[in-house]
Formats: sequence, C-alpha cells, structure tokens
Amino acid sequence: MAKQAPIKKRRPVLTVVLTLLLIVLGSVVVHRFVPPPVTFLMVSRSLEGEGLSYRWRSLDDISPRLVEAVIASEDSTFCAHQGFDMKAIEKALKANARAEKRGGRIRGGSTISQQTAKNVFLWPGRDWIRKGLEAGYTVLIETLWGKRRIMEVYLNVAEWAPGVYGAEAAAQHWFGKSAADLTPREAARLAAILPSPRRYNASSPGPYVRRRASRVQAAMGTVRNDGLAACVLR
Repeated sequence: MAKQAPIKKRRPVLTVVLTLLLIVLGSVVVHRFVPPPVTFLMVSRSLEGEGLSYRWRSLDDISPRLVEAVIASEDSTFCAHQGFDMKAIEKALKANARAEKRGGRIRGGSTISQQTAKNVFLWPGRDWIRKGLEAGYTVLIETLWGKRRIMEVYLNVAEWAPGVYGAEAAAQHWFGKSAADLTPREAARLAAILPSPRRYNASSPGPYVRRRASRVQAAMGTVRNDGLAACVLR
C-alpha cells in the first residue's frame, strides 16, 4: 500500500493538468468556427475608459489589399512558415542585444500567427510564461485553424486605434468606409500604423507613416506577383 501512495497523490495534479489541456484545446477548436467575443486587451483597455469598437467581418468581406498589406508589412513568409519565422527571430534577438547596450528600442520578431495567438488567448506583456504559452497556442492554431482562418481572426482582433479593433472598425474609424472597399493606399496606411496604432494616424499621416505606407504599398506588388498571399486569397 505504501508504494501506491505517491501515485494517488499525483492523481489530482494529473487531473488538473489534463483539465487545463482540454480547456486550452477546446477554446482553440471553438474559435476555429466562432469569432472571439472580446480579447484580454479589449477588456483591459475598456476598463481604462477607452470604449470599444469591434465589428467582426468574414475574410470575404475584407479587401484583399489589406491581406497583402499586412503580409508585406508584418510577415512576408506567412504562407511558408509553420507559425515561427526563425530568421526573423534571430535577427530580432541580435538587434535587441545591440539595443539593450545602447538603450535603444526593443524589436519584435513575431509572426502573424504568434500575434494572433497572443491577441486572442493571452494577456498583453513580454514575460516568459506568456511567451511560452504563446508558442503553444501558435502551434495549435497553425494545426487546427489553417492560414486563412488565422488571417481572418488576426484582421478582426488587431488594434488599429485606441478602442478600435478589427479591419471593419478601423476602416470606418479612419476612412469612413467598409473594410471591403479599402483602396491599396488605405490598406497600406492601416498596415503602416499596426506596430504603434495608438500613436499614429492613418487618415492624416505624418511623414513617418507616409514613408512607411509607401514602402508597404510597393511591397504589396511583390506579395501579389510572387503569390505570397496564396494561402489566404482565393
């Protein structure tokens, strides 16, 4: 009987672990078909008094130009990788090591898949626990969702201005039109402000956003001509 005691003690722990795994897996499966009602970021910003403009739209109701723009701006290898761009991560680590020495800005190397996993399932932050969970969720959504669903969710939950989430709300906020009607120039501007949507203006951009948007719009041609969005656009 003495030998069986440790096994009995471990059973509650195993039960808790298995329950958590089932909850995680279940939430990923559910959001393969059901739009996220809100995210942790939306809730935290709302509690700070910002308000909430969040309008879900099918990918078919979002301009293909915006898909091309965010791939050009955020993740040019989106259709080729399995959730992680190791070259981008390596570059970011080297750049961040130099930045820490000089007191410069920390650079991110996250793919669209990683950003989607973080935005939908996790809280804002850079701690190692969250990064570990982000990696796990990234593997799950790449496996269970596929690229088209990942892009659809990403475009619908991304923050594009204080209190403004998703392509539809962003298009209405910045340009007074539907996300389906965005021009290449407007799509490039929305992609250009994604790294700092609380700081920059897409409708009346300053010099930095104009320059960045011009580069994004030029890169959109490469995305289109080289089929870099083929896993998303039909």
